[in-house]
Amino acid sequence: MDHLPSPLASDAKSPLDGAILKKQFPIFANDAAKNPTKPLVYLDSGASTQKPATVIAAIRDFYENYYANIHRGVYRFSQRASDAVEQSRVAVQKLINAPSADNIVFTSGTTEGLNLLAATLPYSPLLKKGDRVVISELEHHANIVPWQMMRDRHRIDLAVAPIDRNPDSDNYGGIDRDALAKLLQKPTRLLAITHSANATGASVPVAEIIAAAHRHGILVAIDGAQAVAHQRVDVQALDCDFYVFSGHKIYGPTGVGVLYGRGEYLAALPPYQTGGDMIEVVSFEKTSFQPPPQRFEAGTPDIAAIIGIKAAIEFLQAVGLARIAAHEHGLVAYALAELAAIPEITIMPAGRKRDGVVSFTLGKIHPHDLGTILDDDNIAIRAGHHCAQPLLRCLGVAATARASFGVYNEFSDIDRLCASLRRAQAMWG
Repeated sequence: MDHLPSPLASDAKSPLDGAILKKQFPIFANDAAKNPTKPLVYLDSGASTQKPATVIAAIRDFYENYYANIHRGVYRFSQRASDAVEQSRVAVQKLINAPSADNIVFTSGTTEGLNLLAATLPYSPLLKKGDRVVISELEHHANIVPWQMMRDRHRIDLAVAPIDRNPDSDNYGGIDRDALAKLLQKPTRLLAITHSANATGASVPVAEIIAAAHRHGILVAIDGAQAVAHQRVDVQALDCDFYVFSGHKIYGPTGVGVLYGRGEYLAALPPYQTGGDMIEVVSFEKTSFQPPPQRFEAGTPDIAAIIGIKAAIEFLQAVGLARIAAHEHGLVAYALAELAAIPEITIMPAGRKRDGVVSFTLGKIHPHDLGTILDDDNIAIRAGHHCAQPLLRCLGVAATARASFGVYNEFSDIDRLCASLRRAQAMWG
């Protein structure tokens, strides 16, 4: 991407400079013009990342210069838009090293990808009544509730793998591998597990878990919403059967997500929704459907968002996923050390490794109050249960404050965070 400044294209082993990366995101300069004494510190990338200028430009270019519906018109705007969507599919394929672009289904986000699987698997040869689905206590609600609904509708058993709850363990807060291993036996047919927990950042060793599951003939679906922006994901190396993630967490727009599936398994699934573009032939007596991925893309998609995800992927690749991972690991280590020095703070455990997230409580100050105080200092964090109520109950809390990092964060952002937390303590007496 020759429009990015040269520091982004420097030695792949060199560290990132958050100050330089910030310049790629218009929101920081725009906000600084309004708040010159308190520059924005954005620490909520786990919920949604900010958007670089290149992504915004790609979306605007579509709307201003070649807007049209896709796959239905022979005129040049429609052809150009259709080509752009398929180029985005190829960009996703290359990002996660899928065998083919046909393995890539566009969804509205991670949530729809997981719902698609839960809604279609019981009507396929891949899952039958009496089979067991295993999830874990680390999961986002989007990887819990669809399986509960499937259980109730289709008489599928649902089991939950626990986290390690031993405070003396070096894996405290991580997945309990021994307990999970006991569940990975017949009649388990599917394991649906997160790659990285959104509430705490706990990183799950999915490669080893997938290998163990496959030894028992178990299918594996990975919720990668919190992983793809923080590390290199190779679905062929992982050997997973399904992998889902969202565009808005990888510096792309909302309204687009990805479901990767092995070709033979996607082919075994029935349509999730019906309507235009996924139809092959329709009569009043019978309808036949397109093969994957078109089978699962009914109706007009968010074309601009799909085009935008390609620009986001190009941004990620220009910065370098290895450099991003190293940068964010450094931020997390610094944040853990600095936060631990604040009296009355409790940092939520995340096992042996965490990805880009530090979740905590501060004395008796409710996380919502903490978030409001920090907002007064123009520091954006997340406060609440993070759509992971079962996990927080396991950790003995109802809500936490969560700082999550992106490419645009600097060590000085953490200094600002800690100073504001100390101010909150002083206000609370």
